[in-house]
Amino acid sequence: MFHIQPRATTFSAEDLARFAEIDTSTLGHFSDFGAISSLTPVRRPVRMLGTALTVRIPHIDGSIIREALKMACPGDVLVIDMSGDERRACWGELRAYAALRKQLAGVVTSGSITDWKHLSQLDLPVFSRGTSPLTTRALQLEGEINTPVAIDGVTINPGDLILGDDDGLFVIPPHRATELADKALEKQQQEDSRRQELMAEFPQWFK
Repeated sequence: MFHIQPRATTFSAEDLARFAEIDTSTLGHFSDFGAISSLTPVRRPVRMLGTALTVRIPHIDGSIIREALKMACPGDVLVIDMSGDERRACWGELRAYAALRKQLAGVVTSGSITDWKHLSQLDLPVFSRGTSPLTTRALQLEGEINTPVAIDGVTINPGDLILGDDDGLFVIPPHRATELADKALEKQQQEDSRRQELMAEFPQWFK
C-alpha cells in the first residue's frame, strides 16, 4: 500500500539564493545536525541545491519511486530512504532521464546506484552509498512519499533544504536556515579575504 502526502513548499527563491555559494563544510563549523558524509557523488565536481521530496521504500520494492517522479517539480531533490538496505540499487540510467526531464536538482539515496557509466556522464547530481549490480523490483508492495525519512541518523523532512558538494551533504530545516546562512556567509567572506591575502603574498602556492 502506498502512502503519499502532498508536496511541502518551505523555501522561497530568495531563501535558496542565500545558500547558492555556501559550502557544506562551512555549515559543518556551526552544526553537527544535518551533515551526511557517508554518501558520495557519482562524479565531481558537484553542486546540488534544492528542496527534499522524500521517498521511503521497503528494501526490494522500488515501485513508488515512479510515483515520486510523477509528483516531482523543478528544483526538487529526490531523497530515497532504502530502509537499511545499503547493497541494493534503486537508481539507474532510465530513472535519471526521467529526473532530468522533470528538472530535478539532484538525487540522494541511502543505498546504491547502478549504471554508473551512464550516470557519470549526465548533468544530474546523484549521491549514493556506491554501486551495485543488485537492483530493486517493481512489486507494488508499499512505500511512502513526503513523510520523514532518515539517512545515517539525519532526519530529512519533506521540504527541507538539501545542499550537496564535493565534501558531502547537509540537510537544513526551515527553522535553522536563516541562522546558518548568516553565520556561513560571514565565515566564507572572512576566509575569502584571508585567501586573497595569501594569494598576493605567496602566488607560487596557487596554480
